[in-house]
Amino acid sequence: MMLLRRTALAAALLGITALLPTATAHADTAPACPAGAQAPAPPDAEQGRLADPRAAAFPGHAGFDGFVRRFPAALCGVRDAAGAERLLDAWGEALWQAAVNRAQGRRPGGDLPDRDDRPLYWTRLAMTVQLDSWRPGFTVDRVALKARFEDASRGLTANEFRGARGVRRIFVSGFDPFGLDAELRRANPSGSAALQLNGRRITLADGTVAEIRAVVLPVRYADFDAGIVERAYGPRLAAGPRSADMITSISQGYPGLFTLEAWAGRNRSADPYPDNVRALSGGTPEHPATAPGLGPGAEFLRTSLPTEAMTAVQAPFPVRLNTSVTEIPAGEAAPVDREDGPTPGSRAVAGGGGGYLSNEVAYRSNRLRLELRPSVPGGHLHTPVLNGLPSEESQLTGPEFERNEAAITAEVLEVLRASSGPGPATAGR
Repeated sequence: MMLLRRTALAAALLGITALLPTATAHADTAPACPAGAQAPAPPDAEQGRLADPRAAAFPGHAGFDGFVRRFPAALCGVRDAAGAERLLDAWGEALWQAAVNRAQGRRPGGDLPDRDDRPLYWTRLAMTVQLDSWRPGFTVDRVALKARFEDASRGLTANEFRGARGVRRIFVSGFDPFGLDAELRRANPSGSAALQLNGRRITLADGTVAEIRAVVLPVRYADFDAGIVERAYGPRLAAGPRSADMITSISQGYPGLFTLEAWAGRNRSADPYPDNVRALSGGTPEHPATAPGLGPGAEFLRTSLPTEAMTAVQAPFPVRLNTSVTEIPAGEAAPVDREDGPTPGSRAVAGGGGGYLSNEVAYRSNRLRLELRPSVPGGHLHTPVLNGLPSEESQLTGPEFERNEAAITAEVLEVLRASSGPGPATAGR
Protein backbone atom coordinates (compact mmCIF):
# COMPACT_ATOMS: atom_id res chain seq x y z
CA MET A 1 0.00 0.00 0.00
CA MET A 2 2.79 2.43 0.84
CA LEU A 3 4.50 1.65 -2.48
CA LEU A 4 1.31 2.36 -4.42
CA ARG A 5 0.83 5.62 -2.56
CA ARG A 6 4.39 6.73 -3.28
CA THR A 7 4.03 5.75 -6.94
CA ALA A 8 0.84 7.78 -7.29
CA LEU A 9 2.45 10.73 -5.53
CA ALA A 10 5.50 10.68 -7.80
CA ALA A 11 3.36 10.40 -10.89
CA ALA A 12 1.13 13.29 -9.90
CA LEU A 13 4.17 15.44 -9.15
CA LEU A 14 6.02 14.67 -12.37
CA GLY A 15 3.01 14.40 -14.66
CA ILE A 16 4.07 10.95 -15.91
CA THR A 17 0.87 9.03 -16.55
CA ALA A 18 2.77 5.82 -17.27
CA LEU A 19 3.67 5.56 -13.60
CA LEU A 20 0.02 5.56 -12.51
CA PRO A 21 -2.15 2.42 -12.31
CA THR A 22 -3.90 1.71 -15.60
CA ALA A 23 -7.27 2.89 -14.32
CA THR A 24 -5.89 6.34 -13.57
CA ALA A 25 -3.83 6.89 -16.70
CA HIS A 26 -6.61 8.37 -18.86
CA ALA A 27 -7.42 12.04 -19.19
CA ASP A 28 -11.05 12.97 -18.53
CA THR A 29 -13.00 15.99 -17.35
CA ALA A 30 -15.76 14.32 -15.32
CA PRO A 31 -16.01 11.24 -13.12
CA ALA A 32 -17.41 8.84 -15.75
CA CYS A 33 -18.01 6.04 -13.25
CA PRO A 34 -21.12 3.86 -13.17
CA ALA A 35 -23.71 5.67 -11.08
CA GLY A 36 -23.79 4.65 -7.44
CA ALA A 37 -26.31 5.20 -4.72
CA GLN A 38 -25.03 8.59 -3.61
CA ALA A 39 -26.12 11.73 -5.41
CA PRO A 40 -23.49 14.41 -6.04
CA ALA A 41 -23.53 17.51 -3.90
CA PRO A 42 -24.31 20.85 -5.57
CA PRO A 43 -21.39 23.29 -5.79
CA ASP A 44 -21.00 25.61 -2.83
CA ALA A 45 -20.45 29.34 -3.23
CA GLU A 46 -16.68 28.94 -3.33
CA GLN A 47 -16.76 26.22 -5.98
CA GLY A 48 -19.37 28.17 -7.92
CA ARG A 49 -16.83 30.87 -8.75
CA LEU A 50 -15.19 28.38 -11.09
CA ALA A 51 -17.99 29.23 -13.52
CA ASP A 52 -15.99 32.37 -14.24
CA PRO A 53 -13.54 31.38 -17.00
CA ARG A 54 -10.77 33.38 -15.33
CA ALA A 55 -10.98 31.20 -12.24
CA ALA A 56 -11.09 28.00 -14.26
CA ALA A 57 -8.01 29.15 -16.22
CA PHE A 58 -5.64 29.36 -13.25
CA PRO A 59 -4.59 25.66 -13.23
CA GLY A 60 -3.62 25.79 -16.90
CA HIS A 61 -1.69 29.04 -16.48
CA ALA A 62 0.47 27.30 -13.86
CA GLY A 63 0.88 23.90 -15.52
CA PHE A 64 -1.48 22.28 -13.00
CA ASP A 65 -4.19 21.38 -15.51
CA GLY A 66 -3.00 17.76 -15.49
CA PHE A 67 -4.32 17.40 -11.96
CA VAL A 68 -7.77 18.52 -13.05
CA ARG A 69 -7.79 16.36 -16.20
CA ARG A 70 -6.59 13.14 -14.60
CA PHE A 71 -8.22 13.21 -11.18
CA PRO A 72 -11.69 11.98 -12.32
CA ALA A 73 -10.25 8.85 -13.91
CA ALA A 74 -8.22 8.21 -10.77
CA LEU A 75 -11.40 8.37 -8.72
CA CYS A 76 -13.11 5.92 -11.05
CA GLY A 77 -10.29 3.44 -10.52
CA VAL A 78 -10.99 3.19 -6.78
CA ARG A 79 -12.58 -0.07 -5.66
CA ASP A 80 -13.45 0.55 -2.01
CA ALA A 81 -13.57 3.18 0.75
CA ALA A 82 -10.05 2.40 2.01
CA GLY A 83 -8.69 2.84 -1.49
CA ALA A 84 -10.47 6.19 -1.73
CA GLU A 85 -8.75 7.37 1.45
CA ARG A 86 -5.34 6.38 0.11
CA LEU A 87 -5.98 8.06 -3.21
CA LEU A 88 -7.19 11.32 -1.66
CA ASP A 89 -4.13 11.44 0.60
CA ALA A 90 -1.76 10.81 -2.31
CA TRP A 91 -3.31 13.30 -4.72
CA GLY A 92 -3.67 15.96 -2.04
CA GLU A 93 -0.04 15.63 -1.00
CA ALA A 94 1.03 15.64 -4.64
CA LEU A 95 -0.84 18.88 -5.31
CA TRP A 96 0.67 20.51 -2.23
CA GLN A 97 4.20 19.46 -3.16
CA ALA A 98 3.71 20.59 -6.75
CA ALA A 99 2.66 24.04 -5.49
CA VAL A 100 5.65 24.22 -3.14
CA ASN A 101 8.02 23.13 -5.89
CA ARG A 102 6.60 25.69 -8.27
CA ALA A 103 6.80 28.51 -5.72
CA GLN A 104 10.44 27.63 -5.07
CA GLY A 105 11.39 27.45 -8.74
CA ARG A 106 11.67 23.67 -9.05
CA ARG A 107 8.60 23.12 -11.26
CA PRO A 108 8.47 25.51 -14.22
CA GLY A 109 5.21 25.74 -16.09
CA GLY A 110 2.63 28.19 -17.31
CA ASP A 111 2.87 31.95 -17.60
CA LEU A 112 2.04 33.00 -14.02
CA PRO A 113 4.88 33.94 -11.66
CA ASP A 114 6.33 31.01 -9.71
CA ARG A 115 5.42 32.51 -6.35
CA ASP A 116 1.71 32.90 -7.19
CA ASP A 117 -0.53 31.16 -4.61
CA ARG A 118 -3.69 31.28 -6.73
CA PRO A 119 -3.08 28.14 -8.86
CA LEU A 120 -3.06 25.94 -5.75
CA TYR A 121 -6.32 27.49 -4.57
CA TRP A 122 -8.23 27.16 -7.83
CA THR A 123 -6.83 23.72 -8.71
CA ARG A 124 -7.87 22.39 -5.31
CA LEU A 125 -11.36 23.81 -5.77
CA ALA A 126 -11.70 22.26 -9.22
CA MET A 127 -10.68 18.89 -7.81
CA THR A 128 -13.16 19.16 -4.93
CA VAL A 129 -15.93 19.76 -7.48
CA GLN A 130 -14.90 16.53 -9.17
CA LEU A 131 -14.78 14.74 -5.84
CA ASP A 132 -18.26 15.98 -4.96
CA SER A 133 -19.55 14.80 -8.34
CA TRP A 134 -18.04 11.32 -8.02
CA ARG A 135 -20.66 8.59 -7.69
CA PRO A 136 -18.91 5.36 -6.68
CA GLY A 137 -20.70 2.05 -6.48
CA PHE A 138 -19.94 1.75 -2.79
CA THR A 139 -20.65 3.90 0.26
CA VAL A 140 -18.17 6.59 1.18
CA ASP A 141 -18.11 9.34 3.77
CA ARG A 142 -17.88 12.34 1.46
CA VAL A 143 -17.28 14.83 4.27
CA ALA A 144 -14.39 12.80 5.67
CA LEU A 145 -12.85 12.20 2.24
CA LYS A 146 -13.02 15.87 1.35
CA ALA A 147 -11.40 16.78 4.68
CA ARG A 148 -8.57 14.33 3.97
CA PHE A 149 -7.96 15.88 0.57
CA GLU A 150 -8.13 19.42 1.99
CA ASP A 151 -5.66 18.62 4.78
CA ALA A 152 -3.23 16.86 2.44
CA SER A 153 -3.35 19.60 -0.22
CA ARG A 154 -2.74 22.30 2.42
CA GLY A 155 0.43 20.80 3.88
CA LEU A 156 -1.10 19.33 7.04
CA THR A 157 0.13 15.81 6.23
CA ALA A 158 3.49 14.38 5.13
CA ASN A 159 5.12 17.73 6.00
CA GLU A 160 7.09 17.13 9.19
CA PHE A 161 10.26 18.84 10.35
CA ARG A 162 13.37 16.84 9.58
CA GLY A 163 14.53 17.20 13.18
CA ALA A 164 18.22 17.75 12.39
CA ARG A 165 20.42 18.39 15.40
CA GLY A 166 21.24 22.06 15.98
CA VAL A 167 18.59 23.33 13.54
CA ARG A 168 15.74 25.44 14.95
CA ARG A 169 12.22 24.73 13.74
CA ILE A 170 9.75 27.49 12.78
CA PHE A 171 6.16 26.65 11.89
CA VAL A 172 3.96 29.15 10.03
CA SER A 173 0.53 29.23 8.44
CA GLY A 174 -0.85 31.36 5.62
CA PHE A 175 -4.31 31.72 4.10
CA ASP A 176 -6.17 31.23 0.83
CA PRO A 177 -7.21 34.27 -1.22
CA PHE A 178 -10.42 35.89 0.04
CA GLY A 179 -12.80 38.73 -0.82
CA LEU A 180 -13.27 37.12 -4.21
CA ASP A 181 -16.78 38.39 -4.83
CA ALA A 182 -15.30 41.88 -5.03
CA GLU A 183 -12.23 40.87 -7.07
CA LEU A 184 -11.94 37.29 -8.35
CA ARG A 185 -8.25 37.64 -9.24
CA ARG A 186 -7.10 38.38 -5.70
CA ALA A 187 -4.12 36.53 -4.27
CA ASN A 188 -2.96 36.28 -0.67
CA PRO A 189 0.70 37.04 0.07
CA SER A 190 0.54 34.98 3.28
CA GLY A 191 -0.27 31.88 1.23
CA SER A 192 2.44 32.75 -1.27
CA ALA A 193 4.97 33.18 1.55
CA ALA A 194 3.98 29.83 3.05
CA LEU A 195 4.59 28.05 -0.26
CA GLN A 196 7.95 29.78 -0.79
CA LEU A 197 9.13 29.00 2.75
CA ASN A 198 7.94 25.43 3.28
CA GLY A 199 10.87 23.09 3.83
CA ARG A 200 13.52 25.80 3.47
CA ARG A 201 16.44 26.35 5.78
CA ILE A 202 17.35 29.93 6.60
CA THR A 203 20.06 31.59 8.66
CA LEU A 204 18.69 33.71 11.50
CA ALA A 205 20.08 37.01 12.69
CA ASP A 206 22.09 35.33 15.44
CA GLY A 207 23.72 32.93 12.97
CA THR A 208 21.69 29.85 13.84
CA VAL A 209 20.02 27.80 11.12
CA ALA A 210 16.26 27.25 11.11
CA GLU A 211 13.99 24.98 9.09
CA ILE A 212 10.56 26.33 8.19
CA ARG A 213 7.42 24.27 7.69
CA ALA A 214 4.18 25.86 6.53
CA VAL A 215 0.52 25.22 5.80
CA VAL A 216 -2.13 27.22 3.95
CA LEU A 217 -5.49 27.46 5.73
CA PRO A 218 -8.98 28.02 4.26
CA VAL A 219 -10.98 31.20 4.79
CA ARG A 220 -14.03 29.29 6.01
CA TYR A 221 -15.59 29.38 9.44
CA ALA A 222 -16.81 25.79 9.18
CA ASP A 223 -13.26 24.45 8.80
CA PHE A 224 -12.17 26.38 11.88
CA ASP A 225 -15.17 25.00 13.76
CA ALA A 226 -14.06 21.50 12.71
CA GLY A 227 -10.58 22.04 14.20
CA ILE A 228 -8.34 22.58 11.18
CA VAL A 229 -6.13 25.00 13.12
CA GLU A 230 -5.65 22.50 15.92
CA ARG A 231 -4.93 19.73 13.38
CA ALA A 232 -2.32 21.94 11.76
CA TYR A 233 -0.57 23.22 14.88
CA GLY A 234 -1.12 20.36 17.32
CA PRO A 235 1.41 17.90 15.85
CA ARG A 236 4.02 20.67 15.60
CA LEU A 237 3.54 21.53 19.28
CA ALA A 238 3.68 17.96 20.57
CA ALA A 239 6.84 17.26 22.56
CA GLY A 240 9.63 15.56 20.64
CA PRO A 241 12.64 16.15 18.36
CA ARG A 242 10.41 17.38 15.52
CA SER A 243 8.37 19.91 17.47
CA ALA A 244 8.43 23.61 16.62
CA ASP A 245 10.70 26.07 18.42
CA MET A 246 8.52 28.99 17.28
CA ILE A 247 5.11 29.38 15.65
CA THR A 248 3.44 32.27 13.92
CA SER A 249 0.30 32.56 11.86
CA ILE A 250 0.45 34.96 8.91
CA SER A 251 -2.35 36.71 7.05
CA GLN A 252 -2.96 39.74 4.84
CA GLY A 253 -3.72 42.86 6.86
CA TYR A 254 -3.31 46.58 6.30
CA PRO A 255 -2.21 48.70 3.32
CA GLY A 256 1.45 49.61 3.20
CA LEU A 257 2.82 48.01 6.39
CA PHE A 258 3.43 44.83 8.34
CA THR A 259 2.01 44.50 11.84
CA LEU A 260 2.88 42.10 14.61
CA GLU A 261 -0.32 41.71 16.60
CA ALA A 262 0.26 42.08 20.33
CA TRP A 263 -3.14 40.64 21.25
CA ALA A 264 -5.46 37.96 19.85
CA GLY A 265 -9.09 38.04 20.96
CA ARG A 266 -11.19 35.00 21.77
CA ASN A 267 -14.33 35.97 19.87
CA ARG A 268 -15.68 36.55 16.39
CA SER A 269 -17.14 39.94 15.50
CA ALA A 270 -16.69 40.42 11.75
CA ASP A 271 -20.31 40.21 10.55
CA PRO A 272 -21.59 41.22 8.05
CA TYR A 273 -18.25 40.40 6.32
CA PRO A 274 -18.56 36.80 5.03
CA ASP A 275 -16.06 34.00 4.55
CA ASN A 276 -15.26 32.38 1.19
CA VAL A 277 -18.51 30.40 1.11
CA ARG A 278 -20.45 33.54 2.08
CA ALA A 279 -21.07 32.23 5.60
CA LEU A 280 -21.20 34.62 8.54
CA SER A 281 -19.61 34.11 11.94
CA GLY A 282 -22.63 34.97 14.08
CA GLY A 283 -20.67 37.67 15.90
CA THR A 284 -20.76 41.47 15.68
CA PRO A 285 -18.91 44.18 17.63
CA GLU A 286 -21.98 44.67 19.81
CA HIS A 287 -22.52 40.94 20.27
CA PRO A 288 -19.25 39.00 19.85
CA ALA A 289 -19.54 35.22 19.52
CA THR A 290 -17.20 32.49 20.73
CA ALA A 291 -16.33 29.96 18.04
CA PRO A 292 -17.71 26.43 18.40
CA GLY A 293 -15.25 23.87 19.74
CA LEU A 294 -12.82 26.39 21.14
CA GLY A 295 -11.06 25.14 24.26
CA PRO A 296 -10.75 27.12 27.51
CA GLY A 297 -8.60 30.24 27.52
CA ALA A 298 -8.36 33.91 28.43
CA GLU A 299 -10.37 36.56 26.57
CA PHE A 300 -7.13 37.95 25.12
CA LEU A 301 -3.78 36.22 24.54
CA ARG A 302 -0.58 38.22 24.20
CA THR A 303 2.11 37.45 21.66
CA SER A 304 5.36 35.96 22.91
CA LEU A 305 7.26 36.56 19.67
CA PRO A 306 10.49 38.59 19.88
CA THR A 307 8.66 41.69 18.67
CA GLU A 308 11.44 44.18 19.36
CA ALA A 309 13.84 42.29 17.11
CA MET A 310 11.25 41.57 14.43
CA THR A 311 10.06 45.17 14.21
CA ALA A 312 13.64 46.26 13.54
CA VAL A 313 12.96 45.23 9.92
CA GLN A 314 11.72 48.39 8.18
CA ALA A 315 12.17 47.98 4.44
CA PRO A 316 10.62 48.02 1.99
CA PHE A 317 7.60 48.17 4.32
CA PRO A 318 7.62 49.32 7.95
CA VAL A 319 6.94 46.66 10.60
CA ARG A 320 4.92 47.83 13.61
CA LEU A 321 3.80 46.28 16.88
CA ASN A 322 0.03 46.72 17.02
CA THR A 323 -1.26 46.89 20.61
CA SER A 324 -4.84 47.93 19.80
CA VAL A 325 -7.89 45.84 20.71
CA THR A 326 -11.66 46.21 20.90
CA GLU A 327 -13.28 45.09 24.14
CA ILE A 328 -16.45 45.30 26.17
CA PRO A 329 -15.12 46.53 29.53
CA ALA A 330 -16.11 44.70 32.69
CA GLY A 331 -19.59 45.75 33.82
CA GLU A 332 -20.39 47.52 30.54
CA ALA A 333 -22.35 46.58 27.43
CA ALA A 334 -20.87 48.58 24.54
CA PRO A 335 -17.62 47.87 22.69
CA VAL A 336 -14.66 50.21 23.24
CA ASP A 337 -11.53 50.58 21.09
CA ARG A 338 -8.27 50.70 23.05
CA GLU A 339 -4.80 51.46 21.73
CA ASP A 340 -2.89 50.01 24.71
CA GLY A 341 -4.34 46.53 25.05
CA PRO A 342 -7.24 45.08 27.03
CA THR A 343 -8.32 45.96 30.56
CA PRO A 344 -8.83 43.33 33.29
CA GLY A 345 -12.14 41.47 33.19
CA SER A 346 -13.18 42.71 29.75
CA ARG A 347 -14.83 40.60 27.03
CA ALA A 348 -12.93 40.29 23.77
CA VAL A 349 -14.52 41.83 20.70
CA ALA A 350 -11.47 41.99 18.42
CA GLY A 351 -7.75 41.50 18.67
CA GLY A 352 -5.27 43.71 16.88
CA GLY A 353 -6.13 41.86 13.68
CA GLY A 354 -9.89 42.33 14.05
CA GLY A 355 -12.62 39.80 14.73
CA TYR A 356 -12.20 37.69 11.59
CA LEU A 357 -10.34 34.44 10.89
CA SER A 358 -6.89 36.05 10.94
CA ASN A 359 -7.49 36.93 14.58
CA GLU A 360 -8.98 33.51 15.26
CA VAL A 361 -6.05 31.56 13.87
CA ALA A 362 -3.78 33.57 16.16
CA TYR A 363 -6.00 32.87 19.16
CA ARG A 364 -6.51 29.17 18.43
CA SER A 365 -2.85 28.43 17.70
CA ASN A 366 -1.59 30.32 20.72
CA ARG A 367 -4.24 28.93 23.04
CA LEU A 368 -3.02 25.48 22.00
CA ARG A 369 0.62 26.57 22.38
CA LEU A 370 -0.03 27.70 25.95
CA GLU A 371 -1.67 24.36 26.68
CA LEU A 372 1.02 22.17 25.12
CA ARG A 373 4.30 24.13 24.92
CA PRO A 374 4.02 27.46 26.78
CA SER A 375 7.75 28.15 26.50
CA VAL A 376 7.59 28.25 22.68
CA PRO A 377 7.26 31.79 21.24
CA GLY A 378 4.14 32.41 19.19
CA GLY A 379 2.05 35.18 17.66
CA HIS A 380 0.65 36.59 14.45
CA LEU A 381 2.09 38.60 11.55
CA HIS A 382 -0.05 40.67 9.18
CA THR A 383 1.38 41.46 5.76
CA PRO A 384 0.56 44.53 3.68
CA VAL A 385 -2.37 44.28 1.31
CA LEU A 386 -1.27 42.93 -2.07
CA ASN A 387 -2.44 45.27 -4.81
CA GLY A 388 -1.43 46.14 -8.37
CA LEU A 389 -3.69 43.91 -10.46
CA PRO A 390 -4.13 45.20 -14.02
CA SER A 391 -7.17 47.37 -14.72
CA GLU A 392 -8.04 45.09 -17.63
CA GLU A 393 -10.10 42.44 -15.82
CA SER A 394 -9.20 39.63 -18.22
CA GLN A 395 -5.51 39.87 -17.22
CA LEU A 396 -4.64 37.60 -14.30
CA THR A 397 -1.30 39.21 -13.49
CA GLY A 398 0.86 42.20 -14.31
CA PRO A 399 4.26 43.73 -13.52
CA GLU A 400 3.12 45.90 -10.59
CA PHE A 401 1.21 43.04 -8.98
CA GLU A 402 4.21 40.72 -9.32
CA ARG A 403 6.66 43.30 -7.93
CA ASN A 404 4.44 43.92 -4.92
CA GLU A 405 3.99 40.20 -4.27
CA ALA A 406 7.74 39.62 -4.48
CA ALA A 407 8.49 42.51 -2.12
CA ILE A 408 5.97 41.41 0.51
CA THR A 409 6.96 37.76 0.56
CA ALA A 410 10.66 38.60 0.63
CA GLU A 411 10.08 40.77 3.69
CA VAL A 412 8.18 37.97 5.43
CA LEU A 413 11.42 36.01 5.22
CA GLU A 414 13.43 38.91 6.63
CA VAL A 415 11.02 39.31 9.55
CA LEU A 416 11.41 35.61 10.33
CA ARG A 417 15.19 35.90 10.07
CA ALA A 418 15.04 38.54 12.81
CA SER A 419 13.09 36.23 15.14
CA SER A 420 16.14 34.97 17.04
CA GLY A 421 15.88 37.87 19.53
CA PRO A 422 14.32 37.56 23.00
CA GLY A 423 10.51 37.75 23.25
CA PRO A 424 8.19 39.42 25.76
CA ALA A 425 6.75 37.52 28.69
CA THR A 426 3.69 35.47 27.81
CA ALA A 427 0.47 36.82 29.27
CA GLY A 428 -3.27 36.47 28.89
CA ARG A 429 -6.24 38.56 30.02
